Amino acid sequence: MSPIVFDNSYARLPEHFYAHVHPAKVPAAELIRLNGALAEELGVDAVWLGSSDGVALLSGNELLQGTEPIAQAYGGHQFGGWVPQLGDGRAILLGEIIAPDGARYDLQLKGSGRTPYSRGGDGKAAIGPVLREYILSEAMAALGVPTTRALAAVSTGELVQRETALPGAIFTRVARSHIRVGTFQYFCARNDVAALRQLADHAVARHFPEASAADNPYLAFLESVIAAQATLIAQWMHLGFIHGVMNTDNMTVSGETIDYGPCAFMDAFHSEKVFSSIDRYGRYAWSNQPVAGHWNLMRLAEALSPLLADDTEEAKSLAETPVATFPELFNEHFTQGFHAKLGTDPSAVDEAFLTDTLAMLAEEKVDFTLFFRHLTKVAAGGTSENLARLFDHEEVFDAWLVRWREQSRGTEDAAAARVRGMQSANPIRIPRNHRVEECIQQAHDGDYTAFHRLVDALQEPYADLPEFADLERAPKPGEVVCRTFCGT
Repeated sequence: MSPIVFDNSYARLPEHFYAHVHPAKVPAAELIRLNGALAEELGVDAVWLGSSDGVALLSGNELLQGTEPIAQAYGGHQFGGWVPQLGDGRAILLGEIIAPDGARYDLQLKGSGRTPYSRGGDGKAAIGPVLREYILSEAMAALGVPTTRALAAVSTGELVQRETALPGAIFTRVARSHIRVGTFQYFCARNDVAALRQLADHAVARHFPEASAADNPYLAFLESVIAAQATLIAQWMHLGFIHGVMNTDNMTVSGETIDYGPCAFMDAFHSEKVFSSIDRYGRYAWSNQPVAGHWNLMRLAEALSPLLADDTEEAKSLAETPVATFPELFNEHFTQGFHAKLGTDPSAVDEAFLTDTLAMLAEEKVDFTLFFRHLTKVAAGGTSENLARLFDHEEVFDAWLVRWREQSRGTEDAAAARVRGMQSANPIRIPRNHRVEECIQQAHDGDYTAFHRLVDALQEPYADLPEFADLERAPKPGEVVCRTFCGT
C-alpha cells in the first residue's frame, strides 16, 4: 500500500483543464528541511517522508501509486495586461490528499521541470526562491494568515542558469487548492461556459459547500471569495506585508496567500512602499493592495457572469452588487485590526487617529514591527524609552503619545483586555528581508544554519524568546534590502 493515499478530484475534471506531465529527474536529491508538524496534520508519515523513498517523491525522481501529475491551465492579468494562457510553468501537482480532519489539500512540486506552460523556461527553481517561499509561507501560517504551506525543500545537485549559475532546489507546496481567479478567466476568455460551470461547481464543493444551497450558488460563491479576500488583504496590511505581484493568476479563490515571489515585510513604514523589482510604477504598493484586490475581484465577477444569469445585463447587475461591497468589507477588517494593534476602542477613538498615526510613522521613517512591539510593552506598563528611540523628532513622539493615552483610556479590566489583544496582534519577529537574504547567501555555499534558525524562530512569532532576540532587530543601513526579485 502507498504511504500516501491520493484522491485527485482536479484530475477528474476534463483534460483541457490541465496537461499530464512528469517531473524531471534530478541527479542528487538531498533533503534540506522537512515540515514534520505539517506532515502530521496531513496524516502523512514524516519519518517515511524523510527517508530516501520520501525524498525521491519530494524531488520528483519517483512517483507513488495514486499520483496523477498534472500542470494546471490558467490565464491572468499581469500588471493589468491580459495574458490568455499562463499555467503552471514550473510547478507540477502530484495529487490531492485528504487530511484526518477531512480537509482536502494539493501536494505540488515547484521547480520540477518543464511543462507545456513553461513558455521557453526551464521549469526549474534556484535555491533562493525555494528557501524564501519556505520561510515566508511558514511565517505567515504562524502569524495566523491563510496561506499555502511548505512541506519540504530539497536540493537537486544541479545548477540552474539565471543571471549566474545557482544551486537548484525543489519546493513542496501544500494548498487547499491552486484554483485562481485566472483559472476562471482562462475558460471565460474561451467562451467555454461548460468548463466554467464545471470549474465553479468544483470550487464551490471544495471551498464553500454552503454556497450550493443558495438560490444562486455561483453568486454565493463570488460573495464568499470577496469576503475571504477582504479579510486576507487586511491581514497583510496589519503585518506590513507587501505581496509584490497581485496579478489575477496569483489570487486564489480559497482565500490563501499564494506565490511568494518578490514579496517582503516592511522595515521602515511608508504607505507607498514597493520592493518588487518588476513593479516599476507601484501598482502593488502596500497601500494599493486593497485597490488591486478589488480590481482582481471585478475580473472574477466578469468571468463568472455567464453563470449568474442567462441575460447579460442581469448577470452584470448581479455581479456588480457583491463586488461593490469589497471596499466596505476591507475597511472594516483593516480598521478593526489596526485598533487591535494600537489598543484603542474603535467605537470611541478619534476617527482621524489611525490615519494620523500611519502618516506620522511614514514621516518619521519608523520601523513598523518595532513600533507596535514597543507600544505593546508601554500598554502593559513599561516605559516608553525604547519606543521613543524609533523617532527622529522627540516632540512628534511626545505629542502622539499624549494623544494615544487619551484614546486608550478605560477601566482596568478593559485595559488588560486591550493589552492581551495587542500581544496577539503585534508580532515580535517577522521574516525581515535582510535575514532572508542572509539565509539565501549562506545556502549558496551549502550552509543552511541561518535558514533553519530563522524558520525555528518564526514558528512562535508572538512569543518573547530571548534566544532569538537578535532576529527582532531592524536592519542596519548597510543591511537594508530595497529590491526583491521574482524566482523565475
